Amino acid sequence: MRVAHTLLGGLAGVAWLVLPGMTHDGGAVVVEARAGAVEKAAVQEDDSSGADLVLPLLAVGAAGVIGGYAYVRRTRRARTRTTPATALVGPWTPSTDELDRQARALLVTADDCVRTSREELGFAEARFGATPVAPYARAVRDAEAELTAAFRIRQQYDDGIPQEPAARQHALAGIVGRCEEAGRRLDAEAAGFDQLRALERDADEALKIAEDRFRALAARTASVESLLAGLRRRYAPSATAAVTGHAEQAKDRLVLATLRLNHSRQAADRRDPDLAAAHLRTAESAIPQAAVFLDGIERLTTELAAADALTPAALTGAEAAIAGARERLATLTEAPAEIPSGELWARILHSDGALAAVRDARTTGPYDPLDGLRRIARSAAPLTADPTTGVLGAAALLVARSAVAGAGDFVATHRGAVGAAARTRLAEAERLLVEDPLAADAYAGEARDLAEQDVRVHGNPVEGAAAHESGVAGAIVGGVLRDGEAPGSFGGPRTRERRARL
Repeated sequence: MRVAHTLLGGLAGVAWLVLPGMTHDGGAVVVEARAGAVEKAAVQEDDSSGADLVLPLLAVGAAGVIGGYAYVRRTRRARTRTTPATALVGPWTPSTDELDRQARALLVTADDCVRTSREELGFAEARFGATPVAPYARAVRDAEAELTAAFRIRQQYDDGIPQEPAARQHALAGIVGRCEEAGRRLDAEAAGFDQLRALERDADEALKIAEDRFRALAARTASVESLLAGLRRRYAPSATAAVTGHAEQAKDRLVLATLRLNHSRQAADRRDPDLAAAHLRTAESAIPQAAVFLDGIERLTTELAAADALTPAALTGAEAAIAGARERLATLTEAPAEIPSGELWARILHSDGALAAVRDARTTGPYDPLDGLRRIARSAAPLTADPTTGVLGAAALLVARSAVAGAGDFVATHRGAVGAAARTRLAEAERLLVEDPLAADAYAGEARDLAEQDVRVHGNPVEGAAAHESGVAGAIVGGVLRDGEAPGSFGGPRTRERRARL
């Protein structure tokens, strides 16, 4: 503004100086006859020129005054302002703690979305077959791949990799990005999936499929309870601890399922397809979880029998490993060895003690075959070149599969309260299952412990946020379902809660 005023004043002054010189009398020359007249004219011209300079000088002075006033005003306003001056501000960057909380919350949400989508996809495939649901199955697989990568990054982050602060922030940002991509992939197919199922238009066929599954599960309940009772009589209490309460919780889910199936059937008979679909979805969420509980008991029955049959061979394999270690110990010289003799001797003694404890447990009363195999495999592993091969490798794999499946069942049926740490350890156990069964078994045990801790504090916020809905007609409260809320649906974070409450 000050510059504009100065320029304006200068231009006005120049105009006043130039205009008098541009005036003339059309080129005529007047010759004065008398000298007095000439002198008088000269005096008048001098007076006129002096008068003509006054206005330009006044204009320049006014412009200077105005410019000075503008400068003083601007300086005073800059000194007394209470708001920050306008400046270029870079994009907001969250802190490491904020990124960490966001990453953990998104891991839980993405995992819930994938699990719920997979469950509803099973009902759609049972009705329409594999071909029509192929795009949605592919979306679930793509989301699972993104989630698996996110869990892997999270496990490395928890292990302190990477160490540099900037790199750790980048790792958290990578987790957030992959979780968001997993959700986006599911969200993109949610509308098409709804059109495929079209429960609000016609739920009769889907209702029949759900009722058939419910009846099959209900028929299995009595036999599964009998199996569990037999396991408790034959084996130590620790052998069945992982499935304690499974039969009762399966019944709870089936009670909810039968109630909602009845409501759905009644709504369909009243020609209320929207209400029928809402009740059907709740039943469809409860039925797979009831199946998880019953399947877990049947699977444990098979695993315990297999572990019991494998134990004698595992003991023999461990004894052979100990004998080989003793031979290496006897041939050790003063030259540096890969394993110091003292450490090798300690490993031998530890394995000998573990084998003796397993033999004693098998002969003195009910014992836990899976725990016995675990002790054999872990104690003999440091004595073998490759603990993943041979009978000891088979023992370790059987134990790890049982532990991973049990932890997975617990997370699936209590996911409304389970946080990111337990899910991360479970994902790492699944990844290492074939590559390193002993490590997978350890991660699965940690995942189960963390998940049980989360359930014990189910009433408190999980991972810094309210406990997530379980996707089984409401939130799980202490392992018991609270009815009255709509289940989650196929889709990502933006679409999974599109169902209305009942």
